[in-house]
Amino acid sequence: MHTYSQFDDMQLVSMTVSGDTHAYREIVSRYEKMVARIVKSMLGDIQQADDVGQDTFIRLYSSLKDFRGDSKLSTYIQKIAMNQSLNEIRRKKRFISLFYKEDEKGGSQEFEIQSYDEESGRDVKEVVQKALDNLEPEFRAVVVLRSIQGYSTKETAEILDLPIGTVLSRLSRAKEQLKGILEKYL
Repeated sequence: MHTYSQFDDMQLVSMTVSGDTHAYREIVSRYEKMVARIVKSMLGDIQQADDVGQDTFIRLYSSLKDFRGDSKLSTYIQKIAMNQSLNEIRRKKRFISLFYKEDEKGGSQEFEIQSYDEESGRDVKEVVQKALDNLEPEFRAVVVLRSIQGYSTKETAEILDLPIGTVLSRLSRAKEQLKGILEKYL
């Protein structure tokens, strides 16, 4: 029997495509924490994050036969996790929009973050997650990868399949929006 931890990612991909389920379990084991961090940062909700994390690995399994190794497996998995998260955000937005009320001027009401309440016991992570939840998905994705997960601008651009300039401008705009959102807590 193999000790699967000795194999590199491409060997595990090849073994998985050939039907070795233990090799796939090793891939999941290597990357499940990374996927959980990305999905949790994007969605906030733990139950939703678990579901999207599972969907990420299902999508990965069905697409491994097409993976050619042009990028690192971790980058490929991150791209799937980010796309699955963005899809979930869009689904949630469509659902919420069915119940969204218009104000008296005919415009939709904006979601407001609750003020920070020390007595409620909210910690800084919760406050930051609330702020992230209020960013548009394309800005949130850049902030999560670049500022929270610590990827370089180039890596972030690769994962999101965007030009570096777009990543930089979205990051700048996201930081301005976050500043405004977080000021509500002060």
